[in-house]
Amino acid sequence: MAGFMRPFSTTASKLASKAPAPSSTTMAAAAAAAAAATSTDHTPTIFREIAALRAHRKDILFSRQTVGLVPTMGALHAGHVSLIRAAAAENSHVFVSIYVNPTQFAVNEDLDSYPRTWDHDLQILSSLNAEFAAQAQKQKQDQSQSQSPQHNADNDDNNSHLPGRISAVFAPTSQTMYPTSPPSSDPSGAGTFITLTPLSTYLEGASRPIFFRGVATVCAKLFNISTPDAVYFGQKDMQQSVIIRRLVRDLHFATAVRVVPTVRDARDGLALSSRNVYLGARRRAAAAAVLPRMLARAQQAYDSARQPRTGLPPPAITRAAVLEPAISLFEEELAAHARLPPGRRVSFELDYLSLADPESLEEVEVVDPARGAVVSVAVRMMPLEPVALGAAKEGDAKEGGEEKEDRGLGGGTGVVRLIDNVVLEPFGKGAV
Repeated sequence: MAGFMRPFSTTASKLASKAPAPSSTTMAAAAAAAAAATSTDHTPTIFREIAALRAHRKDILFSRQTVGLVPTMGALHAGHVSLIRAAAAENSHVFVSIYVNPTQFAVNEDLDSYPRTWDHDLQILSSLNAEFAAQAQKQKQDQSQSQSPQHNADNDDNNSHLPGRISAVFAPTSQTMYPTSPPSSDPSGAGTFITLTPLSTYLEGASRPIFFRGVATVCAKLFNISTPDAVYFGQKDMQQSVIIRRLVRDLHFATAVRVVPTVRDARDGLALSSRNVYLGARRRAAAAAVLPRMLARAQQAYDSARQPRTGLPPPAITRAAVLEPAISLFEEELAAHARLPPGRRVSFELDYLSLADPESLEEVEVVDPARGAVVSVAVRMMPLEPVALGAAKEGDAKEGGEEKEDRGLGGGTGVVRLIDNVVLEPFGKGAV
């Protein structure tokens, strides 16, 4: 089966083991070190125009080196770092795109407030280049010490095993990416778009009907512009990865699609996302108590149900058996918050909880043991309730003085929608 889970169960899992995700403290230290570096400039070249990037790509092609593309919208975090490290492990050059694509935001979504951290992003990329250069230098030194002079001479021109580097940051304007008409967020708006049905109508597509049209369109543009040998996406955006695989296959892009395991915060297990900055302390704690734990409950139920039975065929694992434990946890957490005072509680809503085929994304009633399945969840963290001055009860979060609450970017006034997923690996006869 060519489902989205199996390819990264080999290649990307190995990449992830080589490239552990840094903590937020490590990320900050790395960024600071890059900013302070003066002896060597590891800042990647910034490209704003397509022609210049294509010329750079042509030089790389003529040198018979490879390019790995990591598409991003900026606001880089450790999840992005894991993708870039994976790309550098497999390619001589890494291209990172930083472009907040307006066509994947509906008119009522957070395009204007989406975090933009350009200077910090460049510091992270420069730090990674310094890391890759140090790794390459060390490997060369180790090889020089361990190999014969003749062996070294024979391999002077073969550095494909060395880490690559970020040689391009593509940061175009919307005029560059959408040259003939302004990008539209209207489902019936004018423009040149790519749609993939029915994949784009499931899960995220049901709540965000134009989202995958925008994702597919901008990714097709980036693939056409940079002609990468491989592109790198994270498992957290599972449906996006499935759609990108279908896009590449159906439109015959000559690029491999790599899916790298989700990076989670070591403190609470929450999947890293650029939108986590909106949460603040209280909603983050609630989200961490809900999303990863729901998935863990589903995984535990699946693992328990699939235990082999001597002399018997694989057990039938139903949708209810997998999802009901997760639903129960969600309801328990929701009820617990409802009992808290306004200054401490968090309201949240379940957008969807899915058990689907890992390739078609169609919902399944019984897990095919030869194919496995994927459990996906989306939760809306609702705005924090205002607490009237002087009306706070004991235990409420205080709104003034030294104990003012961390409400996150935007002050806790907007809805924050979070997604996550877990793969249920196949286990029966014929599993792939």
